[in-house]
Amino acid sequence: MPPSLCALCQRNRALILRPKNHQKLCRLCFLEVFETEIHHTITSTNLFQRGEKIAIGASGGKDSTVLASVLKTLNERYDYGVELLLLSIDEGIRGYRDDSLETVKRNAAQYDMPLTIVGYDELYGWTMDQVVEQVGKKGNCTYCGVFRRQALDRGAARLGVRHVVTGHNADDVAETVLMNLLRGDLPRLSRTTSIVTSTPSAAPPPPGPDGGTAVDHTNIKRSKPLKYAYEKEIVLYAHHKNLDYFSTECIYSPEAFRGSARALIKNLERVRPSAILDVVRSGEDMAKLVPGGDVCKACTLLEGLNKNRPKTAIGVNPETDAETDAETDAEKPLQKAIGDISISAE
Repeated sequence: MPPSLCALCQRNRALILRPKNHQKLCRLCFLEVFETEIHHTITSTNLFQRGEKIAIGASGGKDSTVLASVLKTLNERYDYGVELLLLSIDEGIRGYRDDSLETVKRNAAQYDMPLTIVGYDELYGWTMDQVVEQVGKKGNCTYCGVFRRQALDRGAARLGVRHVVTGHNADDVAETVLMNLLRGDLPRLSRTTSIVTSTPSAAPPPPGPDGGTAVDHTNIKRSKPLKYAYEKEIVLYAHHKNLDYFSTECIYSPEAFRGSARALIKNLERVRPSAILDVVRSGEDMAKLVPGGDVCKACTLLEGLNKNRPKTAIGVNPETDAETDAETDAEKPLQKAIGDISISAE
């Protein structure tokens, strides 16, 4: 039996069975289709504006590495006219994040993008290792997710960037939709399914201390260009492009609630390849029927950690926030002690 030909070019041998629709493609056609679909996502939703500076949330994993590679390619191919840079968060997980950051540093050199690294310890006075010691492994992903999103915003604000893109893919969105449904948290479907999860206000930001324009960390746009890309196709793209990425799973994630949702999604995908996008689309439709809600989680989580730590040690950088530290006393509310921590989480 002769080998199957690519369904698109009809010339080259088909090497890839697309997980999304079981289409048989050659390597070159798969790479082009994958990139074209992301380009369509970007242009159809008007994600980027010419002249915009965009920070890519880079962890060194497959998603953010593919995102950086694809955005560099598309920016050059279609002349988006945007400036791309890498922004990484060091959660303070020994034996995991320190290794993955080495991959990010290599990516920065490979893609010729400037890299900035911001740490939890610097921003909050806590590392994730310390948080896990305090709360255990069952709830640690909640803290990490909320803190990481805010850390990206604060890091972007330092760089004068008003737009952060993350590597969240279709599987991630589908898993979060299921998690919200299982928790009965329907108001969060709107933020879960939106490709833009935080929109800056139209009001101009106040001038910075040097007379230039300051960027408020609560006024950062966050978007997901890979929202409709399957995780398996991201892995295939990384493999066939021979990308350099870190593949070790976080040491704290196996016990996370998300793992149960992920297993269910994978089982559904085996039976019905379109199941992932079906769940995403269903979540989008349900979100239109349920009012969304803005819930500030960073302060709430820090307050919980604060039960066994002095107020001045929570969310305060002892060097940059020395004045705030000096003013804080036992009667002062946590919100004032942490100042600019308040932000709505996804």
